[in-house]
Amino acid sequence: MSLLELKEFLDSKVLLYNTIDFLETDPIQIPHQFQLKEDIEIAGFLTATIAWGNRKSIIKNADRMMQLMGYAPYEFVLNHSEKDLKRLEGFVHRTFNGEDFQNFIINLKRLYLFNGGLESVFQISETNKNLQFSIHHFKKVFFEGNEKSRSTKHISDPLKNSAAKRINMFLRWMVRSDQMGVDFGIWNSISPSELSCPLDVHSGNVARKLGLLKRKQNDAKALAELDSMLRQLDPKDPVKYDFALFGLGVFEKF
Repeated sequence: MSLLELKEFLDSKVLLYNTIDFLETDPIQIPHQFQLKEDIEIAGFLTATIAWGNRKSIIKNADRMMQLMGYAPYEFVLNHSEKDLKRLEGFVHRTFNGEDFQNFIINLKRLYLFNGGLESVFQISETNKNLQFSIHHFKKVFFEGNEKSRSTKHISDPLKNSAAKRINMFLRWMVRSDQMGVDFGIWNSISPSELSCPLDVHSGNVARKLGLLKRKQNDAKALAELDSMLRQLDPKDPVKYDFALFGLGVFEKF
């Protein structure tokens, strides 16, 4: 298959899967419950943080997180009391537990009060336009003062050779505007052209079968390789192909 034929094939799959129907089975449905920018980004960030394992379980537990915050995540982050935090103790999703949930809420409050919020911390500087470096920077800022917390394991670091699938997925949700009602496009300080594909087992396997990826491990080096190929297919919106790769892998068992 030539590069042009591959692009035409994948573009057709993007049109098939990048639709409002995608929300029915995807965790992105959780932030879609909200209208306020800060509610959307906090709900998206927490949902993406626990987005591994069974998708039904992810959606159920992410909604439980919203319930524990009174379906007002931004207000909860800014104004929670010790009693409110205690309510989170019983939460668990795989290895993400109540202690992690509490730490994330406390760190988010500091981020919004003193660092300008989630979008500000992820902004790409003029001297470094690498969004994967921005993820590394975000992790440092997010856990500033509690770097030894058990919760640090729940945010991956691309500079330690992680593909950082969940954070890249969250960034796709916030940055990419697809006009189809799936991705939000509420962050204007980052260009969709800078985004990286949320590389996981499904997208990685499909990418290898299509010749987009040769590296066997799903790590930062594989992500860079895949990004390079997807940018050839669409330099302005490379991560739209996440819908194609994921859909082919999960729904079509490609």
